Amino acid sequence: MSARLFCGFLLLAVFLSGLNGSRPAVNQELSAILNELWSLDVNRMTPGIDYTISVQGRASFVSQGSLTVQDHASQPLFSNVNESKLRNVTTFSSFMTLLDNYERSTGVTEQVTTEELTELDLFLDAVLETKVMKRAHQYLVRKGQSSSDLRLFKKQLNLIWFHLYHRQRNTGLDSSGFEHVFVGETKSGTEIIGFHNWVQFYLQEKNQHLDYKGYKAREHDLPDQDDHVLNLQFSWHGVVKPVGSAFIGTSPEFEMAVFTIVFLMNTERSTTVVVNIDQCQMELVVIRHGRSLGTAYPKLLSSNGRHVRQHAH
Repeated sequence: MSARLFCGFLLLAVFLSGLNGSRPAVNQELSAILNELWSLDVNRMTPGIDYTISVQGRASFVSQGSLTVQDHASQPLFSNVNESKLRNVTTFSSFMTLLDNYERSTGVTEQVTTEELTELDLFLDAVLETKVMKRAHQYLVRKGQSSSDLRLFKKQLNLIWFHLYHRQRNTGLDSSGFEHVFVGETKSGTEIIGFHNWVQFYLQEKNQHLDYKGYKAREHDLPDQDDHVLNLQFSWHGVVKPVGSAFIGTSPEFEMAVFTIVFLMNTERSTTVVVNIDQCQMELVVIRHGRSLGTAYPKLLSSNGRHVRQHAH
């Protein structure tokens, strides 16, 4: 074989491996433990029974920082949610007490009261009592990432999710992983950052602070009302999020357990893993902020088992 021909084959091989490597392979081990957590998530809401969503139209492209956007959804995303379940399931009710504890804008120092610390403590206790977080803890102990001592594990969760840090330079302690992921923040009054939780989305939409603009998806992979992960576009207090994403219907303990496992099982500043959970294939993205969480979110790749059928073909 001539050197030129060999180089040609080599370049072709590199090109093809680049095509295949554009998305990481499905992490089977992680998929297995996350599906265990999924099956243990007894507090998860059931679509069509505990809540109803209407995905409506596909959202158009909007650049980051834009304050105007075409609305492709004339109705709210959530037409109803079982509020008695939100109030009566301890992890949901204690989660909701935390949502008004934060300053929306980055750059504004967070003031933490004794009452807020008590609310945080009660929430973590409630989460640690669930089968979901107990199984996640067991897995992390086996992997050498967490102490078997429950008090130390609670401290670890507190450090990952609730430790306050500087998100914006030259300011006080203005952010945390929990605030960013579950509550949402605005930056410079022109950008929504974080905000990846469906309960907060529902409550803000209900109070008319948030306007759903439509779903984001590829042509052949349209979402429906049963999907437990959605990529979406919305405005919040007049600021636009061009592309956001969230689990839908899942419990706070499930989301915390999933992202805690990804956070602790990786050491890179930014981690993206592909997993199959139930009928969805998704990327889970986790970005660290020192020993705490910077951000974490799911990104739907395929739903309703389409990735399984495509692979079979």
